Amino acid sequence: MPPIPTIQTLYASKLASGDLKPDPEQAQAVEALEVFADSLEKGVVMPAQAGIPFGFCLPWKKPPQAQNAPTGLYLFGSVGRGKSTLMDILMESLRDGQGGDKLRARRVHFHAFMLEIHARLHEMRQKQEESGAVVAKLARRLASEIDILGFDEFHVGNIADAMILGRLFESLFASGVRIVLTSNWPPDELYRHGLQRERFLPFIELIKQRMKLVCLGGLLDYRYGLWNREPAYYHPLGPEATRELEQIFTRLAHGETPEPMTLPLEGRSLTIPRAAKGVGWCDFAQLCGEARGAPDYLALAECFHTLMLENVPVFQAEKRDETMRFMTLIDALYEAKAKLAMTMAAPLDRLAPPGERAFAFQRTLSRLMEMQGDAYRHKPHLAE
Repeated sequence: MPPIPTIQTLYASKLASGDLKPDPEQAQAVEALEVFADSLEKGVVMPAQAGIPFGFCLPWKKPPQAQNAPTGLYLFGSVGRGKSTLMDILMESLRDGQGGDKLRARRVHFHAFMLEIHARLHEMRQKQEESGAVVAKLARRLASEIDILGFDEFHVGNIADAMILGRLFESLFASGVRIVLTSNWPPDELYRHGLQRERFLPFIELIKQRMKLVCLGGLLDYRYGLWNREPAYYHPLGPEATRELEQIFTRLAHGETPEPMTLPLEGRSLTIPRAAKGVGWCDFAQLCGEARGAPDYLALAECFHTLMLENVPVFQAEKRDETMRFMTLIDALYEAKAKLAMTMAAPLDRLAPPGERAFAFQRTLSRLMEMQGDAYRHKPHLAE
């Protein structure tokens, strides 16, 4: 039987392969993950909050001593610091060395999870289940499916999600589910300028009381380095352009095997054929040839920090709907500060449709050119 990997051995392997560089702040975070993983296997609670390395974080107030022993871990720090990679390491350490699971763990992008939660709550309410207990009932169902729930890129964008999360987390903790979050924000900065934020404050206190807080400080941005400052729009269409796109996808996904991912939307869904590590791969015909609208593209842009878009054509006057959808897609990606790589039938300056839409398309071309630049690529994604 092969040895069961530990957090430390998996991290050492990443260093040896060059996927990560020696980083004192990461090393301290790895120690906290090791303690957390050990507590999961032994079925014990973690120690209280003392000893969290706050000294190298952006200034913020250390939370009070928790009344209840932590039952989760909250890993936060600036963009590109390797939080998702450390989550990968944690999840891999929960394997039994033979491809099985020592614990039932599920790892999911936060936005995709919230879409799923809203869809499941809607289904339960349609069945006229008691509304006051529906969130607690859903939490119990989740607890029957998993032992550990890992969220990437945790953030809160609206009061509806904020109120659901408070009740959901409280019920999940009560059901024995351990929760691991990665976020760009310390708990006290979540939903900072949101409407009715005072209603969200109890949830922040719940996080601080029930979760181990670990700050991953420092300034090294691993994700940006993966772009190598190269252009990301390739033409003409063909195997060579697709190969360039594949190389970017593989680097940004850290070699993880992509899988289909379905985003549930209001009354419909959007399936991304290939997704891994916050990177999605779609064909132009799927995104812009089908009847899609701004809500679909906004959900896509929020869920993925980077989109690989294949087979963008030269736009024709008779393909007005495709042109408008593409313009809306680029607007959604741009506003979310999502990154874009794509294969095209021709250079950017030859994509514009003839006729009356050519002028409006210039704004899209301007945004596409800006999205190739270093300044744009350094901007944090909306969900970060």
